[in-house]
Amino acid sequence: MLKAKHGFSFVVAAVFVLLLVACGDDDSDFATRPSEGSSSSVTPKSSDSETSVSSSSSVTGRTSCDVNTDKNCFMDSRDGRTYKTVTIGTQTWMAENINYETDSSFCYGDTLANCTKYGRLYTWAAAMDSVGIWSTNGKGCGYGTTCSPTYPVRGVCPEGWHLPTTAEFKTLFTAVDGQSTAGKVLKSTSGWNSSGNGTDAFAFSALPAGYRNDYGDYFYEGDNAYFWSSTEDNSKFACNMYLYYDDGNAYMYNYKYYGFSVRCLKDAQAE
Repeated sequence: MLKAKHGFSFVVAAVFVLLLVACGDDDSDFATRPSEGSSSSVTPKSSDSETSVSSSSSVTGRTSCDVNTDKNCFMDSRDGRTYKTVTIGTQTWMAENINYETDSSFCYGDTLANCTKYGRLYTWAAAMDSVGIWSTNGKGCGYGTTCSPTYPVRGVCPEGWHLPTTAEFKTLFTAVDGQSTAGKVLKSTSGWNSSGNGTDAFAFSALPAGYRNDYGDYFYEGDNAYFWSSTEDNSKFACNMYLYYDDGNAYMYNYKYYGFSVRCLKDAQAE
């Protein structure tokens, strides 16, 4: 369930991020999933509501890397875009959100420059490549249906990369000294509202890209970062990692038709 922005915030010494190994394992410690009859859109308090208008947050413009001179650089052969990469523990991650255009992918606020800044926002079906364009591992996965994907799920990621599972996010947390500090050290050093910037100690550079609901409205640029996993909870909900600007709580049950960011993880055999 997405958390509406509060009219006030609690000051915390460290930003926490919590993630279930399988987000359906234990509801008691996490926010309740939205009721079956609830609207899919978030309704923030009127004084705090955010729309497609850009927030006051500022993110340093993206700089391209060169695959010929930088070993931590990868080129997506599908469109020629390059992405910075980073190895954290035993995993190699893209250090940027994927920006490959597909059906059901969007730029925050329908502004192309935001795709350059943040990457695209994808529904879960688009993130999983439910139509099976690039692989069949996530074919048929989407809203209103349960599926049995074959892991790893390449999804929208380039060849040799995949959409991480919740267990793989947990591995990331372990590598950065635990969940209690993961939010702070994974967030970028700029762009987050209300003194919410992180230390980016591991060069993961999580950006507050916000999200898109199924009505085409955009919320929480500068406040929140959401990353899809390939782990399904049920026919309507899938799991995601969620970083919040001041308290870092993770709401693991989110509708599959929301538009979230995607961070690709390198396949083990491609290391």
